[in-house]
Amino acid sequence: MLRWSPCRRYRIAWRALLAVLVAGAGLIGPAVAVAQTDQIGVNAGKSGLPLPRFVSLKADRVNVRVGPGESYDIAWVFTRAGLPIEVIQEYDTWRRVRDSDGSVGWIFQSLLSGDRTAVVSPWASGDIRALRSEPSPEARVTAYLQAGVLGAIDRCRDGWCWIAGDGFSGWIEQQQLWGVYPNEVVD
Repeated sequence: MLRWSPCRRYRIAWRALLAVLVAGAGLIGPAVAVAQTDQIGVNAGKSGLPLPRFVSLKADRVNVRVGPGESYDIAWVFTRAGLPIEVIQEYDTWRRVRDSDGSVGWIFQSLLSGDRTAVVSPWASGDIRALRSEPSPEARVTAYLQAGVLGAIDRCRDGWCWIAGDGFSGWIEQQQLWGVYPNEVVD
């Protein structure tokens, strides 16, 4: 377990405040791009890609930092490739991300992939969700997925997504997934 001393907390807080002030004053280049709307893809970051957007982790071990740079402390470490992550800001080669728990930190861009994945109902621990043969609530159930199952998203339309993983594939209601926006179309 990590132990945080008061001195370390203040150092981290001051470093983060200084980074925001310096970026806002334009002393280290353009300010961090921030999404200011709930509409998907309306704002574009420095990369030209929409903000916010979902991506996934490339590696089995990804450090999440408290600020955009290797000099910032590691806040936590992801240990599973393929997890969906929401990019909410960009600064140079760093991406500010949010995970399914709502935790926010910075990841180096080369550790992220444009592959679309999703987690089944991470907010509903222990629950199961039906996977169907067609995008319809009346379609035949092909499998039941437990909350927290990770799968690759192939496409989403009309409130349904085709998800596939180790030993399963089929349609699931889009609202049961973390890794796609409500009513987002994925091709």
